[in-house]
Amino acid sequence: MNGKITAILVGVFITVISLSSISEAKNINDRGLNARQQGIVTIAAFTAKGDLERLKTALNDGLEVGLTVNEIKEVLVQMYAYCGFPRSLNGLSTFMNVVEERKSKGIQDEIGKEATPLPTNKNRIELGTENLTKLIGGVPVRGSVNTFGFAPIIDEFLKGHLFGDIFGRDNLDFQSREIATISALASMTGVDSQLQGHFRMGFNTGLTEAPDEKSDIRS
Repeated sequence: MNGKITAILVGVFITVISLSSISEAKNINDRGLNARQQGIVTIAAFTAKGDLERLKTALNDGLEVGLTVNEIKEVLVQMYAYCGFPRSLNGLSTFMNVVEERKSKGIQDEIGKEATPLPTNKNRIELGTENLTKLIGGVPVRGSVNTFGFAPIIDEFLKGHLFGDIFGRDNLDFQSREIATISALASMTGVDSQLQGHFRMGFNTGLTEAPDEKSDIRS
């Protein structure tokens, strides 16, 4: 990816390539991500990679920097849409053990808010189309005509389930969800077009380019 590195890309790159946890990232300056966002990056990345040992460290670090139990659960649940149920479920199992271990040590982590029920005045596809339209900048949603024409049900699943059921849950905001998605995709191979699409969505949630930095870090 040429040109200015986005703030989120810097964070993903440093975390996935160089670090094992947020605690190591604290000594690196100017990534443009706060501690809670760094927590989401590491949790999503190591879940997508299936690296449960480093995920355990990242989960502990995420709780330490202020992510709530429910926010982390939400990141791990969302991961199944991008890296599959097995890694999402393994992440959730790892997190359950982390929470229990911390409780046994007398650590009381903040549970955080539950998602409120989805609106009843629109169906899942209407809600998902609305959310996707916001994420792509308010323009009409245009998918891959060839792909959606070949398998129309994938368009329904994309809008109704991913952007309706999942992104419609309000205990994690759109920016946090995009950070998690970008981190997961950056940890995988063969998903460059989806990664670029989510970079554009990330900009529309308020993520910005890091000034005065140029690099091409994806080989």
